[in-house]
Amino acid sequence: MRIFFDNCTSPVLAEVLNAYIRTEGGVARHVRDMADYGFRHNTPDIDWIERLHQDRPADWVVLTNDLRISRNRANRAAWLRSGLKGFVLASGFQKTPINQIASTLLWRWPEMENFIKSAAPGSLFELPVKRSSGFKALTV
Repeated sequence: MRIFFDNCTSPVLAEVLNAYIRTEGGVARHVRDMADYGFRHNTPDIDWIERLHQDRPADWVVLTNDLRISRNRANRAAWLRSGLKGFVLASGFQKTPINQIASTLLWRWPEMENFIKSAAPGSLFELPVKRSSGFKALTV
């Protein structure tokens, strides 16, 4: 599985998750570290959505801190066309120290991975701050 972190997340999160999942053959990458895809730190959402969709298999899972994917008309249309799946960090994470966010990602990753495999293409879910809470489907 390939995990994509957009510019609304810290590159640290991608590095931490990558260290964990690469032993299973997975990879986690941050948009800032994907020059091979033509991405820069300021790549617009619609551009990276469309580019990730071009990969075959298009098995990227997106982690973001930005609800604009589901609110901006053009981004929403691109997301639905792409069939990507993803998680949006709940708003409570904005005031959470980076080490605690990384801890939550590592703690919940096996559950997130199993959950997202069975999700419909184009799905987007909120990752709650509480580790015991379920994933909330977001309207795209």
